[in-house]
Amino acid sequence: MDKLMCECNIIHEEVVKDAKATMLHNQELSAISSVFKVLGDPTRINLVWALDRREMCVCDLAATLGMTKSAISHQLKTMKDFHVVKSRRDGKNIFYSLDDEHITEIIELAKLHVGHSHK
Repeated sequence: MDKLMCECNIIHEEVVKDAKATMLHNQELSAISSVFKVLGDPTRINLVWALDRREMCVCDLAATLGMTKSAISHQLKTMKDFHVVKSRRDGKNIFYSLDDEHITEIIELAKLHVGHSHK
């Protein structure tokens, strides 16, 4: 028998009722899942980290990550579609920054979790 499974078949009604009352609604669940899908790519995590305290143009991001401008632009489009980054044009340059500080907080919490779980 699987050691991770109960050996009985008892439902704790109050616990189940409480858990059901706090479950996420489908629309919220889908939106949260999308954020994690976008952040589930190492390149995009590096882009978030690079943009943490500064705005940068595609050329600067490409130089920082050692990638082509085309590859960076592709990743930034995905991130912009999910409101992870925002952009502003200044002449021929397009500068990117994080849409809000919550994205960095998510990465920092994940970093803490990884550090904690690998001790």
